[in-house]
Amino acid sequence: MITAEMLRGVPAFASLPEPTLEYLAGAVEDIRLAPGEYFAHEGEERALFVVIEGRAEITKIVNGEERVIGTRTPGRFFGEVPMTLSTPFPASGRAAEASRIVKLEVTAYYTLAAMAPNVPALVAGLARRYLDSLQEIAAEQRTSEVRVIGPRQDPGVHAVATFLTRNQVAFERLVIEPGEAGGRYPVVELTGRDRLVDPTMREVATAVGLDVEPAANEYDVVILGAGPAGLTAAVNGAAEGLRTVVIEALAPGGQAGTSTRIENYTGFPFGISGDDLASRALKQARRLGAEIVVTRTVEAIDPMRHEVRLDGGTTLRTAVVLIATGVDWRTLPVEGVGRYLGNGVYYGAARSDSAVAQGADVCIVGAGNSAGQAALFFARHARSVTMLVRGPSLEASMSRYLIDQLAQHEAIRVELRSEITALHGDGSLEGIEVADREHRTTARRECQVVFVMIGADASTEWLPAEIARDGHGFVVTGADAAEAGAWPLARRPFSLETSAPGVFAIGDVRSGSVKRVAAGVGEGGMAIAYAHRYLALQPETA
Repeated sequence: MITAEMLRGVPAFASLPEPTLEYLAGAVEDIRLAPGEYFAHEGEERALFVVIEGRAEITKIVNGEERVIGTRTPGRFFGEVPMTLSTPFPASGRAAEASRIVKLEVTAYYTLAAMAPNVPALVAGLARRYLDSLQEIAAEQRTSEVRVIGPRQDPGVHAVATFLTRNQVAFERLVIEPGEAGGRYPVVELTGRDRLVDPTMREVATAVGLDVEPAANEYDVVILGAGPAGLTAAVNGAAEGLRTVVIEALAPGGQAGTSTRIENYTGFPFGISGDDLASRALKQARRLGAEIVVTRTVEAIDPMRHEVRLDGGTTLRTAVVLIATGVDWRTLPVEGVGRYLGNGVYYGAARSDSAVAQGADVCIVGAGNSAGQAALFFARHARSVTMLVRGPSLEASMSRYLIDQLAQHEAIRVELRSEITALHGDGSLEGIEVADREHRTTARRECQVVFVMIGADASTEWLPAEIARDGHGFVVTGADAAEAGAWPLARRPFSLETSAPGVFAIGDVRSGSVKRVAAGVGEGGMAIAYAHRYLALQPETA
C-alpha cells in the first residue's frame, strides 16, 4: 500500500502539505511490475505515472521496430506530454527491472492540481523538454509509400485499410467526397510505382510486397489460418527448425485480431488490443523463418497423401497439417443487411475502425466480452454508443469486470431484450429499427454505424469426410476423433489430432475448445509438440 511518507520521497511531492499527500496516497494506483511488463502503451488514454522503485524504459515503434527512447528512475514521471496536451500516450512504458510504479488518473490529477498548483507547472515544464526529442523521432519515421484514397464510408476503402493495417503495412489515407476521382474506389497509390483502381485484395497484397505464393512445394508443417493458434504454431514450428508455412485467406489475427482489447491474456496486466497482439506474433513468426502467405484459400486437403490444394491450383505436400481456420461471425438476421456491409454494418470491431465511428451514433449488437470491450473503446470516438442485448442480462456471457466498467461509463447505454429488426439508409446506413421485446414496442432511431458480434460458427464444409466433425461443424480431435469411426491406425490419436493421422486441429475450429485467446495460443504450442511426436513415428505407423 502506498503511504504519504513514500510519496514524500518523490522530489516533486516533497514540499506538499500532509493533507495533500494523504489525498494523493488514496488516489493513486499501486502497480508492481516484473521485468518487461508494460504499464502504458502507445496510443492509450493519458495518465501520469511515477516510478517509486526500480527502473522503467520508455519505448516507441520507429520504422516498425521498438526502440528504447528514455528511462525513468525512482521519483521521475512518465505521462507529462499527454497530461499537458490532452493527447494519448506518444510512447510506451515498461519495467526494465522489478519495479513499483504509481498511476494517477486524469480526474485525480486535476484534483491534485487544484490543491498544489506547482505540480502541474512542473509537469508542463518537463513536457516541453520531452517534446523536442519526440519531434526528432517523428522526423525519422519513413514517409508512407502507400496511399489509400476514397470516401470515409466506402466499403472497399474500409476493407483495404483494414487489410493493410492487419498486415503491418504503413499507409496514408486520403478521404474524398463520393463521386470524386472518377467514382471508382478504392484507389491505392504506391509512390513511383502503380496506381490501382478498385483492386482485388491479392493485387493490393502483391503491390505492397506481401507473400501471396508459397516459396516451396514441400513443407514439414502447413498451417491453415493465422489467428492466435496458427501464429503460435508458426512461431514454435519455425523456432524448432521445421519448414513452416501459414496459409491465410485475408490477414493475420483471426477473430481475435478484431478485438479492441483483450484484458485476460496473461503477461499484459493492462490488456492488449487484438491487432497489437497479432502484429507482435506475426513479426515473431517471420523473424524465426516462418512463411506467411495471405489472400489464399484452401480448396481441399488430401489426408492420405498429405496434400493441401490452394485456389489457383497450387498444391503443397507436407508431413503435418494444422487446421487453425477459426470461425466466422454470424450474420445479422435482418433483411437487406448485405447492402450496408462495410458501409455502416461491420462484423467484429478493431481499433482501426475508430475512423468510421468518429462522431457517429454507434450501436453494438452482442453481449460477449468482445462487444463490451468495443463499447468502451468506441465511446472515446463516437457521439453515442448503445449496446443492444437480446437476453435479459449480461451476466451469462460477459466477465464481471466488464459489466462493472460499462455500468460506470456515462456515455454507454445498455438496452436488454432488444434487437434490430430493420436497417434504413440511401446508400449508407442512416437509421435502424429496434424492437423492445420486454415492452413489445418498436422504434426507429438514428444510427450510422453498427458493429455485430453475436457469436460465430465453424466453416468446415470444405473438409473431406475423413476429417470428422461434430454436429455443429467443429473438428473433433483426440478421443472424440477415435470414437468417430474413421480412425485408421492401431495407436490412439494425439489429443489435438483429428480422425486423419498427421492432421491436427487447434483454436476455435476445434470441437470442445474454450474460445479464448490464451487457449488458442496454448494449443498452437502443443500442436508442434505433437507434430514432433507424429514425425518421430514415421514411416512405421502412419
